[in-house]
Amino acid sequence: MNNQLLAKTRLGGVLPKWIGVDSSVAGPLLGLLLLCGVLTVFTDNFLSVSNLLNVLDQVTVLGIMALGMTLVILIGGIDLSVGAVLAVAIMVMSWLGQALGVPMWLAMLAALVVGAACGATTALLVVRAGLPSFIATLAMMSVARGLAYMVTDGAQVSGFPEWFSNLSVIRYGGVLSLTVLCFLLLALLFWFVLRFTVAGRSLYAIGGSAKVARLAGIRVKGYTSAVYILSGICAALGGIIMTSRLDTAGAGAGVGYELDVIAAVVIGGGSLKGGAGSVVGTLVGVLIIGVLRNGLNLAGISPFVQQVVIGAVIAFAVMLDLLKRKGD
Repeated sequence: MNNQLLAKTRLGGVLPKWIGVDSSVAGPLLGLLLLCGVLTVFTDNFLSVSNLLNVLDQVTVLGIMALGMTLVILIGGIDLSVGAVLAVAIMVMSWLGQALGVPMWLAMLAALVVGAACGATTALLVVRAGLPSFIATLAMMSVARGLAYMVTDGAQVSGFPEWFSNLSVIRYGGVLSLTVLCFLLLALLFWFVLRFTVAGRSLYAIGGSAKVARLAGIRVKGYTSAVYILSGICAALGGIIMTSRLDTAGAGAGVGYELDVIAAVVIGGGSLKGGAGSVVGTLVGVLIIGVLRNGLNLAGISPFVQQVVIGAVIAFAVMLDLLKRKGD
């Protein structure tokens, strides 16, 4: 078993034990606090309520997709298809809702079904065909992206119903939009499952050693399939929220998102070898990426330079993961 699965150290007592995260979150959490401190000093309105709410709005899509990726990485897999699955899901939703006149709520449900179908296909490639997750999801990325362009022949779709756009615009109580609330509730659900259920403990066991987990009677194939399906659903849900915010959908949506999503999980203490990670850690990783992007925008840094900085952060996080595993 991966000995990180058995880690008992708890952030030096900073977080209550019932939260259920180990010391791997301490570094990212400290990094987030330092980043916020630096941005507070060097920018004018970083700590303003409006800006902090903007950060929360901006990380919602990344956060939802990262929750699904947390499960995949936890069992030792990887999902490179999430950006493309997002695209094909929203293009199907847009085509149904705008071109065919299907009720928008039904088109949204169809998008989630598309995400689940993509995840199920990936699961078949991994579980039944025995392909490595890297290859299976790389293939799905290509297929889903191609299908996204085929749905509307590459044309963008816009002009969605007002109530749909308001899902991510109107802040109830002046604080949270429905999309942000959806993200927070989903994070709470994932946290509860990983922390307090047999399914959550089984995922950690599979990531620690799939062979040992199988001998212990855990349905490794079933859990693996469920994880990839959930990842696809999370990607589709992220796409729905993105479309609500932008009021437009295009087949090129989500390009490169898989890197940010994986980075958020790894930055938050997840291990690419599996068996380590938590919802709390992933949320910290998501906030680090979101706060960093927001701060660079406030500082007037070019988007191209921002990509370089984010790439450096990803590389640094992966190197820390490698060093941590060597130390173990």
